[in-house]
Amino acid sequence: MTDTHERTVSTTTGEVPVTGLGPTLMHEHLFVFDAELERNWVRRWDRAEQVDLAVRKLDRAYDHGIRTVVDLTVIGLGRDVELVREVGERTRVQLVVATGVYTFNELPRYVTQRGPGSMNGGPDVLGALLKRDIEEGIAGTDVRASVLKVATDEPGVTPGVERMLRTTAQVHRETGVPIMTHANASLRQGLAQLDIFESEGVDLSRVVIGHCGDSRDLDYHRELLDRGAYVGLDRFGLVHLLPDEDRAEVVAELCRQGYADRLVLSHDSSTYSHSFEPATRERLGDWDYSHISRVVLPALAVAGVAQEQIDQMLVRNPMAVLGHDGPY
Repeated sequence: MTDTHERTVSTTTGEVPVTGLGPTLMHEHLFVFDAELERNWVRRWDRAEQVDLAVRKLDRAYDHGIRTVVDLTVIGLGRDVELVREVGERTRVQLVVATGVYTFNELPRYVTQRGPGSMNGGPDVLGALLKRDIEEGIAGTDVRASVLKVATDEPGVTPGVERMLRTTAQVHRETGVPIMTHANASLRQGLAQLDIFESEGVDLSRVVIGHCGDSRDLDYHRELLDRGAYVGLDRFGLVHLLPDEDRAEVVAELCRQGYADRLVLSHDSSTYSHSFEPATRERLGDWDYSHISRVVLPALAVAGVAQEQIDQMLVRNPMAVLGHDGPY
């Protein structure tokens, strides 16, 4: 087993020691869009303008103490690794990227029509894609994914989602790269994700169940935590889903109950996203990568969360997740 101090994490600008990650936001995005829709319909994308904006927003976070951002934009959300690398070369923040296919239901036809039992036959292209992103680099670059991303939402564990979950679990075991998820908290979908991961032999301490902070259901949080997973309280600033005051109280209560060593914090923010009309984004106010530092951490301190616990959630827990033990 490699000593934690010797482990490294792949970023858009190369390998960094896990001990050099610093305060880390574990669930963010830079650019979320459908390139085909953008070309044919939406038509508001300006590459240079958006890159400049991303650099400014990330550097603002750096000025407020953030040192690393995990960008969980994968296939299905418009991942463009060259674009993210361009931002990474200009910002002071270290950018970690992910691999995966984001779907709530069906996988892309290219995937479903290839592999054992499909129209074209041949090997499993889905697992091969994920492994290539991790071991060789994404889209012909030398930028390697350091995280596996998968989603489960209102449709539940459809055949396509189940295939994605199981393939993710298998590639995780072959590579050691941690799993981070999107999970509908109101439907407690994180539990279904853990059930499948567990059936595939996954060490659940190497999984982060995302978007748990959308719910005040502490029983849901504790069920996930008591099974060994990390819980992502990762949508601070999305006040239309749950006010920040409620989100902060969930963090404070879980810390009071002794779970600070299994919690990670983030915003699920972005610089550009097709999910938001400009007016909608405007109503969210100053929701950016510095929001936790500026607004949430002072609120947590007032709620009784100690600096040691904040450091645990922002520094040591990300180190533990990203500085994994390797395949098993």
